[in-house]
Amino acid sequence: MSERFVIEGLAGKKTLQGEVEIKGAKNAALKALPASVLFEDEMPMGNLPDIEDVRRMQELIAGLKDGPVLRKDIAERLRASIVLTGPVLARDGEVTFPYPGGCVLGERPIDLFLQGFKALGAEVEEKDDLFHFRAKNKKLKGARIFFPFISVTATETLMLAAVLAEGETVLQNAAMEPEIPVLAEYLNACGANITGAGTPTITITGGGLLHAAGRKYVTPPDRIEAGSFIILAALAGKEVKISHCEPKHMGALLAVLRRADVDFEIGKDYVTVFGGNKENSAYKLISVRTHEYPGFPTDLQAPMAVFMSQATGEGTLLETIFDGRFRYADDLIRMGADITVMNPHKILVRGPKNLSRKELEGPDLRAGLAYILAATVAEGTSTINNPYVIDRGYERIEERLFALGLSIRREQV
Repeated sequence: MSERFVIEGLAGKKTLQGEVEIKGAKNAALKALPASVLFEDEMPMGNLPDIEDVRRMQELIAGLKDGPVLRKDIAERLRASIVLTGPVLARDGEVTFPYPGGCVLGERPIDLFLQGFKALGAEVEEKDDLFHFRAKNKKLKGARIFFPFISVTATETLMLAAVLAEGETVLQNAAMEPEIPVLAEYLNACGANITGAGTPTITITGGGLLHAAGRKYVTPPDRIEAGSFIILAALAGKEVKISHCEPKHMGALLAVLRRADVDFEIGKDYVTVFGGNKENSAYKLISVRTHEYPGFPTDLQAPMAVFMSQATGEGTLLETIFDGRFRYADDLIRMGADITVMNPHKILVRGPKNLSRKELEGPDLRAGLAYILAATVAEGTSTINNPYVIDRGYERIEERLFALGLSIRREQV
């Protein structure tokens, strides 16, 4: 039996109000869980989001008791499964895993990982859609690794692998996402030697297994979830407080919304959006370009397209990180949005346009969330099939939206 979301659109009215607390970051949890492999004792964790991807990662780790092999049925459905290969290879000297899955976002080659593991002294064998890495003499060796392009997943995977490698590893052109130094600081407190996390150059001096000794890793708040609710509040909220977040890590989004004339207040750990101060048509349509942190997040690109469709003007949305991330555009066009797909990396948006109800099916996690936003501002009752893709990254999204006043329910069909 399948499920769907049913949403009664607000037809442009701005009635949502209240407070929504942001959960632990999906992208942080999916890197911290693999780090537990580096520990001799238990690694306590707090503020883990209750989402599908976290449960998958926990299953993968539990399966390691049978050997350094990642379960194919799970790993093929979880892109972040590749992060687990780094610490497992470093601890056990070998690892077998399938090509990782997750959201289909164009070509997502794992060449950076293959090259990085080879630089650390691992031999790579590929057979029957399975990769097998084996470290010479069961021990990785430190190396200097330059990433030809920035990759947060490759940065974190190789950083974890280097914690148990012999000697010094230097990662250059590393990603700078704020979740990286949070994890590095925790690992250092447990015996690792990592410097430069959060900068383009990270240096790791390898050592032995880590010891938590009761120290708890606390998952930082999800800046992508916070950004999603901020955009929702601007489009459909009267006054909505997004709490338990870190506005200092959302500078690019807040700068765009400020230029678009969205009214909001920033506190130390909250953002309050006063969407009811003006009609959506009073917002300015601002062109946006995604970029690695601290730039505008690619994971907020689809929700931002919905915002742009309701603002006044004309602008472009340029995707610089992934291919194939505009697959949602056709559905927004069916709902009434004025969007032209210029090429696989660029769309042109004109607004404002009224949206109308449609039956939708999210192609990936962030597009699914964008469909919720579109259905919320649309006129009529929309349905979103396959809410599973949204559950991968947003904890009990329908309950939290209902608490703000949105008519949304999950149905069995």
